[in-house]
Amino acid sequence: MHGTTGSGAQFIRPEFAGELFGKDQPLDTTKFFIVLPDGIGHGKSSKPSDGMHAKFPRYGYRDMIEAQYRLLTEGLGVNHARLVMGTSMGGMHTWLWGELYPDFMDALMPLASLPTQISGRNRGWRRIVIDAIRNDPAWNGGEYKTQPPSLRAAAEMLWFMSSNPVLRQKDAPTLAKTDEVLDKFVDGIVKADDANDVLYAVEASHDYDPGPGLEKIRAPLLAINSADDLINPPELGILEHEIKRVPHGRAMVIPLSDKTRGHGSHTIASLWKDELVKLLQETEK
Repeated sequence: MHGTTGSGAQFIRPEFAGELFGKDQPLDTTKFFIVLPDGIGHGKSSKPSDGMHAKFPRYGYRDMIEAQYRLLTEGLGVNHARLVMGTSMGGMHTWLWGELYPDFMDALMPLASLPTQISGRNRGWRRIVIDAIRNDPAWNGGEYKTQPPSLRAAAEMLWFMSSNPVLRQKDAPTLAKTDEVLDKFVDGIVKADDANDVLYAVEASHDYDPGPGLEKIRAPLLAINSADDLINPPELGILEHEIKRVPHGRAMVIPLSDKTRGHGSHTIASLWKDELVKLLQETEK
């Protein structure tokens, strides 16, 4: 059975699932067996807040991918995927999937990611989140009874990085409105998330570096980013330079528009689903 695997809770949102998984849509669930794994440390998968707190084993992206591979092959008996795709962290996983298991899939589609080690501003904002939590006295080595104030700082950084300036200005045109919008976003994160989980999730990218092995990717790969992505900005030129090393790779950057959402553009499937259809058509066997 052909499968498609990815990562991220955003897959079940209407702007994503509603564009892809319905009858006669690109990833029609009556034709494809869709696997949407909760990676280690995320969703309903094992994570620090389950009870081990900061004694939870440190994990990296390669651990997450190995667990997903074993889920597919040993747990579900799937030995080949029609498509491996993912967004943001899942996009980074997709690059590594292509290197680690090059014959496992017919096609690869990483979105909102770069095929290089976490560095520059991308490492910088992550370090700010990590340092805020680890240096917070209320974190107490991970043994807090209530969420430490640093979780709020982490949420504020996520708000800052996850959209584009034009949209943020539109949604928050005054000082008071900005505070209102930011407070609402942050309060939602603080109520739903956990500082240890956030810390571990952000630190998990420590072993992400597909750069040395890009030539190992055999399946056709289409990488899609957006021009207003503050986490993976096109002005770095990394995607355009590195995609040349992928034997059957190509890349595109979606221009800024009133439909893009910065880093969050990956959840708006209408922006790129036509390219997904082309990739599936090109890789039919």
